[in-house]
Amino acid sequence: MSKQETLYQAINQLRASIPELRGAIVASSDGLAIAHSLSNGEDPNRVAAMAATALGLGKRISESLNAGSLTETSVSGTNAQIYLYAAGQKGVLAIVAPAGANIGLIHMEARETAKAVASIL
Repeated sequence: MSKQETLYQAINQLRASIPELRGAIVASSDGLAIAHSLSNGEDPNRVAAMAATALGLGKRISESLNAGSLTETSVSGTNAQIYLYAAGQKGVLAIVAPAGANIGLIHMEARETAKAVASIL
């Protein structure tokens, strides 16, 4: 199985574990979409670029404040929550969940998926 197929399998398994997710994407650290499962017709290239940019900014903030290596960050809106997880040095896992979703379950599943993505990349 190719790396891309393995990544699709990982995000599809994540979405199956948390059915209310609106989307999941694996992007390279430079903002290129690698694998995705997005609802509502979002442009995966645009989402990948924004996810990598947001994670990069979070990393710079974390390093500037001596907080150590950034592992994850989130953005909350009135209609959705976006969680960004570092997937090693080469990637980012971004997921979109509806507002009010079970954050504990999301973190538990997505952190494991981010580790798996990091090992694949």
